[in-house]
Amino acid sequence: MLISELSADLQCPQPLKASFLTPDCQLPLLLEWDTAVVQNIDFQCLLNWLTEHQTWLEERLLTYGGILFRGFPVATAEDFELFVKTLKLTCAPYTQGLSPRNRVHNLVYTSTEYPAYKPITLHNELTYSSHPPKKKFFFCETPPEEGGETPIVDSRVIYQKMKPSIRNRFIEKQVCYFKRMPDGEKRTFDILGKSWQQQFETSDRQEVETYLIKENIDYAWQEDGSLTTRQFQPGVTEHPVTHEPIWSNQVNQFHYSTYGETGELLRKMVGEEALPINAFYGDGTAISPETIQTIRELLLDKATLFHWQKGDVLMLDNLLVAHGRMPYVGDRRILTAMGN
Repeated sequence: MLISELSADLQCPQPLKASFLTPDCQLPLLLEWDTAVVQNIDFQCLLNWLTEHQTWLEERLLTYGGILFRGFPVATAEDFELFVKTLKLTCAPYTQGLSPRNRVHNLVYTSTEYPAYKPITLHNELTYSSHPPKKKFFFCETPPEEGGETPIVDSRVIYQKMKPSIRNRFIEKQVCYFKRMPDGEKRTFDILGKSWQQQFETSDRQEVETYLIKENIDYAWQEDGSLTTRQFQPGVTEHPVTHEPIWSNQVNQFHYSTYGETGELLRKMVGEEALPINAFYGDGTAISPETIQTIRELLLDKATLFHWQKGDVLMLDNLLVAHGRMPYVGDRRILTAMGN
């Protein structure tokens, strides 16, 4: 759909105004205060507006995939959580969360705490699980000095632009996500990733097993106390509300090639299934690094990048839009929450 055809959608309830960051990109939709209508606004006024216009917001989110709230009085993790809850969403914990992060306030977390030089490939959050979050939120507490953008890309566009040979293979075979999680009480080096205690936020094996059985996840305890799991999910699916076909998965993030030369070295030394994470086709056959690289390049090529400003809140439909992180310089503190 052309931007001109969507002009009617940009009629925004006062005192907000809607626009795009650039004329040729519709993701994200940008919402700001209209200073011609209201000069100053406080946090409670923002919450009141969110309460009154939830239907309007939901319709726009399904159209554009993401909404960026800019210039609003959101200052703390507590404010951010109230923002999310005002939209009648239940914040979700990071059970099975793959990446290192810390809880800041209730169910508000730091974004992935990887080294600043390391990019994070684009992905739809927790789509290796049976119940991925419907919404994904980011809040900019401290913008980076340089870089550090959160690239976002429309999963509908990726579905349309993906090579048919690759897309059809994932439709037919689906994806097997593999994890090997060390015992947090025995681990000796960090390359094995987060322990099963960290991923499930408990040290109780029975509690973990109950969760895995409920979620229909294949699992096995290893002699060294580590836990291996296999989760089978679609590589291509349809959105539960719009019923549009979408490329919504984390295959490029799980694949051993995400570790670069280290991943290839480890694969040759210990085998693919001894790695902390890996992705296979659903029938157990290997996915080539060339296929994964094609996927990564397409995701980044079609992505939107924008510079964070202090107080920005980004709301994404987690299935319609994938996100990542670019390398950065200086301090950067982006908080995140998930909503269902």
